Amino acid sequence: MTEITTFAQPSPNARAGVVLMLLAMVMFSLNDVLGKWLVATYSVSQLMLIRSVAALVVLSPLFWRTGPRQLLAVDKPWLHMARALFFVFEASAFYFAVAYMSLADAMTYWLAAPIYVAAVSPLFLGEHVGWRRWSAILIGFAGVLIALEPSEKTFALPALVALAGSIAFGLAMVLGRSLRTTPDTTLVFWQAAAAAIVSLVIILVEPAQWAPVRPLDFGLLCLLGVVAMSAHMLVNRSLKLADAATVVPLQYTLLLWAIAFGWLFFGDLPRPAMLAGAALIVLSGLFIFFRELKLKREGRL
Repeated sequence: MTEITTFAQPSPNARAGVVLMLLAMVMFSLNDVLGKWLVATYSVSQLMLIRSVAALVVLSPLFWRTGPRQLLAVDKPWLHMARALFFVFEASAFYFAVAYMSLADAMTYWLAAPIYVAAVSPLFLGEHVGWRRWSAILIGFAGVLIALEPSEKTFALPALVALAGSIAFGLAMVLGRSLRTTPDTTLVFWQAAAAAIVSLVIILVEPAQWAPVRPLDFGLLCLLGVVAMSAHMLVNRSLKLADAATVVPLQYTLLLWAIAFGWLFFGDLPRPAMLAGAALIVLSGLFIFFRELKLKREGRL
């Protein structure tokens, strides 16, 4: 065996994993920009419906190869349904929030999702959380409060929806841990199908949610689903090429892109309180991640 030292050069696969993760974060950020621009014209339900149907169409060859039995005849169907609905709510909440607030503000709430996961893991997953991680969780929550700037103005509907959406994202991640043996194709199918069905029902109940779509906008709405799907595939590929400790922290570059694209496309400048809160959230999230990684390697998690 070749001894691996602390100063070993990264392998080509690891470097490729880093590049793919960084590219995925850029694509996610561009997807957010596109969504913020489109939601100014179209309802969240219409955006979610077209986005989800486009993703289902693009992935249909993969679903066909998997077969309906593996897609639908799953263990714990209620957990699959709950996870899919949480993802539908969090995606809808994000698009609603960015219609009224900057990309950086909205992204700050979503970066807190791993903190929520760590907080509820003892209850839902039976995981032991020691004092170190509890301290990081409390610091992360403090960061959320700082970013929120509690006042009558900041506790408006968009901020509350963003907070609820980020919590729903965290709960979906918890359920994802419970369904870790399920193939990725099945998880993606349930997620996209649930978004399409829920959005369609909302539009049928309230037809005013649907507006005539210009040809160019229709292409951009479809592109939302394709870009998000491609970004997810890049993340998965990155995690196969490189160690999680190397590439997962790179996901926090989403905040940098949100700040840059928010200023470039919408003229939004980050608030000082948001930057301070985001710093605490990122630091606590990184500590929780590396602490859990260490405990897993030691067999204690």
